[in-house]
Amino acid sequence: MDYLQINGGKKLSGSVTISGAKNAALPIIAATILSDKEVTLTNLPNVVDIRTLLKLLTMLGGTVAHDNTVAHINNGTITSTKAVYEIVSQMRASILVLGPLLARFGECEVSLPGGCAIGQRPIDLHLKALESMGAKIEIKGGYVHAMAPDGLKGAKIIFDKITVGGTENIVMAAALAHGTTTIVNAAKEPEVVQLCEMIADAGVKIEGIGSNELSIEGTGGKPLDFKTVDIIPDRIEAGTYLCAGAITNSSITLHKVDHGHIRASIDKLESMGCTFDLQEESITIYPAKELKPVNLITIEYPGFPTDMQAQFMAVAVMAEGESLIEERLFENRFMHVSELNRLGADIWLKGSTAAVKGVEKLYGADVMATDLRASSALVLAALVAEGTTNVRRIYHLDRGYDDLEGKLAALGADIVRKKG
Repeated sequence: MDYLQINGGKKLSGSVTISGAKNAALPIIAATILSDKEVTLTNLPNVVDIRTLLKLLTMLGGTVAHDNTVAHINNGTITSTKAVYEIVSQMRASILVLGPLLARFGECEVSLPGGCAIGQRPIDLHLKALESMGAKIEIKGGYVHAMAPDGLKGAKIIFDKITVGGTENIVMAAALAHGTTTIVNAAKEPEVVQLCEMIADAGVKIEGIGSNELSIEGTGGKPLDFKTVDIIPDRIEAGTYLCAGAITNSSITLHKVDHGHIRASIDKLESMGCTFDLQEESITIYPAKELKPVNLITIEYPGFPTDMQAQFMAVAVMAEGESLIEERLFENRFMHVSELNRLGADIWLKGSTAAVKGVEKLYGADVMATDLRASSALVLAALVAEGTTNVRRIYHLDRGYDDLEGKLAALGADIVRKKG
C-alpha cells in the first residue's frame, strides 16, 4: 500500500495551480444522466473519486472517453439503471445518480452509499423528498429501489436541515419532473450553484440560484442538451495550500482560484496573522510574523467549511496560544487528533470541541490517515515536523487531491510516494 514519506522543516516557495473541484465535478457527472446526447466536461481533477463515478456510468451502459482533465460522456446508451454495491460502496457521492436515473427512466436501484467514516450522513432527506415528488421507494437487500413510472411531479420540498447532496439530487430530479419544484432550506455551496447553472444553461428555468430557496420548472421528462461545462476551482484544495504556506511560514502563490469561494479560510488565516495579495484569479499568502491562535466553528456555506477543519487544526498546533475548534456538522470528524498528537501536538477533545494548545516543535513519526481531509492535515503537520514522517493509508488522499505530493514537491517540500 502506498504511503508518503516527508522530511519536515523545508521552506516552501513558488506557485501552484488549483485543480477543478471534486465536489463540483461529481454532481455534474451525475447530471449528465439527464441527457441522451454527448456532454463534454473540462477541468476535471485527476482523482480517484472522479474515475470511480465515470466507471459507474460505463457500468450503466454509458459511453465515456476520459483523458485526465477532460471527459466526453454519452448517456444515450444507458441500458441498466442499477448502481451496484461494488462501486457505490467506495464513494458516498454515488448516491447522486439516484435523482437523475429516476427522473429520466422512471425506475432505478442504487446501493446504499459508502465513503469516508466521518459520521452518519443518512440519505433519508433525499428519499423523503423524492417521495414528495411521487416516487415509491423501497429499501431491500442494501439497495434503494425507486419507482416513478409516470414521471416525477413538482412539489414543495422543505429540508429539515441543510443537505448538499440532498439539494443536488432533488435539483437533478426536478429538472425532468412534471411541473415546478420548490426547495426550501437549500444548500448554497458553490458546487450546488454550478450544478444549477449547468441545468439552467440547458434551458431549465431555475429561480433563486445561490439562495436558500430554489424553484425549478421541469421539462416533463424531456432529456436535456447540455453545453460544455468547465469545472470550478477546488476551494478545499486552495484552502489546504494556503494552510501549507501558513504552517511552514512560507510565501506561496495559488493560480486559478476563486477568492470568493475561500473567503472563510482567508478570514481565519488573516486573524492568525497571515496577509494576502489577491489578484483576479490568483492569491499569494505571506506568513505571519507570529502565528496567532484561532477560534472556529464549522457550519454550512458561506460559513467555515467542515472540509477545512482538520487542516486548520494542524496550523493551530503551531500557533502561540490555545485555539478552540468546534465541529458542528459531523460527529466523527476528529479522528485525526490522535494522529496529530503522535507527532507531538497537544490537543484535547471534549464532545464536539477540540482545544489545541500550540507547541514549539513537532517530531516525525508513523501516522495513519483515517479520512480524506484528515490525511491532508497529517501531511501539513509533517511538513514542519523534525525528522521523517510516514503518512499511511493515503488512498484517502488520492480520492480528493490531484497530485498532492507532486505539487508540494514543486513548492520545495521533501515528499515522496513509496510502496510498502
